[in-house]
Amino acid sequence: MSDWLARVRVILKPTVNDPQGLAVRGGLHSLGFTTVEQVRVGKYLELRLRAADAQEAARLVDEMGRKLLANPVIETFSFELEPLS
Repeated sequence: MSDWLARVRVILKPTVNDPQGLAVRGGLHSLGFTTVEQVRVGKYLELRLRAADAQEAARLVDEMGRKLLANPVIETFSFELEPLS
């Protein structure tokens, strides 16, 4: 078994309205950052897990994403894996 670090990013699908993103964009504009055209707010998670190899770790993180970390109706997720010493 090896230890792995999974960096997971969850973001709303492009067709889903993002009120938090609009609020952040408005705040940035009020601070003078008027060149910002769009903001999408998401989630970033780091998971440490044990798995026999990279393939098993990827399968587990993918399953976690589909079952809990992201709502597949309105969000997409991606991840990167890194072996830990």
